[in-house]
Amino acid sequence: MSASVAVALVPDVGAAIVHVGAPETARWIEWPDVATVLAQIEADERPRWVWWPHDTPRALVALGVRPARCWDLGAVHRMLVGGWRSSPTAIWATCHDLDVATAPRRAGAPDLFSDHDHAADPDEPLDPSGHVSAEWAAGAWRDTPERVTRWAALAVECFLEQHRLIDQLGAPTIALATSHSESAAEQLCGELEHDGLPIDLVVAEHLIAEFIGRRPADAHEAATFAAERDEAVLRHIPVDQRLDLRNPANVKALLRRVGIEVSDTRAWRLEELRDQHPFVDDLLVWRKAERVSTTFGYGWLDANVGADGRLRGQWSGSDGAAGRMTATAGLHNMPADLRPAIVAEPGFVFVRADLGQIEPRILAAVSGDPALTIATNEADMYAPVASRLGVSRDLAKVAVLGAMYGQTTGKGAEALRGLETNYPIAMRYLSDAARQAEGGNDLRTRGGRLVRMGGGDSDGPDSDGRSRAAARGRYGRNAMVQGAAAEFFKTWAAVVRARLASLDDRARIALCLHDELVVHVPEELGGDVSHGLDDWLQEAAYRWLGSSAVDAAVVRFVADVSVISRWSDAK
Repeated sequence: MSASVAVALVPDVGAAIVHVGAPETARWIEWPDVATVLAQIEADERPRWVWWPHDTPRALVALGVRPARCWDLGAVHRMLVGGWRSSPTAIWATCHDLDVATAPRRAGAPDLFSDHDHAADPDEPLDPSGHVSAEWAAGAWRDTPERVTRWAALAVECFLEQHRLIDQLGAPTIALATSHSESAAEQLCGELEHDGLPIDLVVAEHLIAEFIGRRPADAHEAATFAAERDEAVLRHIPVDQRLDLRNPANVKALLRRVGIEVSDTRAWRLEELRDQHPFVDDLLVWRKAERVSTTFGYGWLDANVGADGRLRGQWSGSDGAAGRMTATAGLHNMPADLRPAIVAEPGFVFVRADLGQIEPRILAAVSGDPALTIATNEADMYAPVASRLGVSRDLAKVAVLGAMYGQTTGKGAEALRGLETNYPIAMRYLSDAARQAEGGNDLRTRGGRLVRMGGGDSDGPDSDGRSRAAARGRYGRNAMVQGAAAEFFKTWAAVVRARLASLDDRARIALCLHDELVVHVPEELGGDVSHGLDDWLQEAAYRWLGSSAVDAAVVRFVADVSVISRWSDAK
């Protein structure tokens, strides 16, 4: 195990550090010296920093300290037990084989009728049952330097216990690598929150105005503008038959009144009907404006753009389902119409890389299907799959994606049967995952992250029980691919973060969007980083796929890379 140092930090107060394996090195650092001392340790020792979840990486980056390596107890806990929760109470309980349901809860303020028990030592972090005390879990560990130092020592203990739990998994080497990349993703989340995404406010306000008009002076004027937008759609309906456009059932009723029957009001379905009546066209225009007004309007800018012209949201390293990085403030679902406002700062460019056909390539890797692996050698892997199946490329794509999402009917059904014949190992991998999930059995991704699947024992033979089991099966087969894809992406992001740091400390990841990385770099480095992103992708594949160069050459991963000034310039 390489050198590791636990750190517990209280902003404006101080920090404690404890070297793993050397408790006698426990040290308290007063606040004025924290940044200097931690930066010196990072430079001299290059340790793996160990911390409790969430706050520490954000406090470190605020101090100007960006560790090269880390171990986030919360990220590793989520990998070991699944889900997205990762409180210190749950981490400690899992590491010490305790039932988290029996952990103490913090009581309310004492009153005359409370049963006061002062026997417990408030300076002790554990209660008699062995759980972290409710007070310490709620933040009492911050109260004195001695407590902060003890908190760092507890982090060391959990760090060692998590290694023990990882050693018990079926593929501990892979799970250890996943622990490193998941932890790095949490560190990156703190940096993304701190750095923000450059945005041109003038352009942003102009784009918003094109959808919803000028910035309203007050709430009354905003309501007036909204009513005018509604009227542009409702003008097609008699006055006594109007309904709320924000209610899908009402929209179906309104469509019926203009002679259009639909099973639902999804955008893609309405797009197909756009020419049938002006109401549909106006409704689709209204929907886009409504989304901008309610989610990406002037209030969105006011709430999330700082004085430095950076758009910021809160980031998480795992959404608990597919394990993807997620963000608030619309960073993950910004409409394409607003992306022209995301502009690199003067003297800088964006280098954007989007992974190509990542899910089927991941399926080839996790299943070990040699025939599907051969298909990944092509830049467009759906083409050789289509040729092998004797169908069009579009149909081959529908079939492959349908297999991963559990779609067994529709136009891809016949091609799906061809997949089972031509790629039996990959299809068996998916069906085995589905069968395990249908029975309520938990799954683990290739990287070792637990995917919880409860409820199998309670499902009876009735149709509702069968439906729930089938839904679990679809979820399970998809989670094994999506989860592995998220792990691969975070490995790539961790590699890119490390290589950028060695290239130029001004070059930083600005956005992680599912399978897309956007890097903000000095203009003169645009070409180097463009080439580097592909090289670093292959390095990530080597790290993620296995320990030998032969393994790394098996499945080919590709990315579309471009150097751009605006996010919208990406093709």
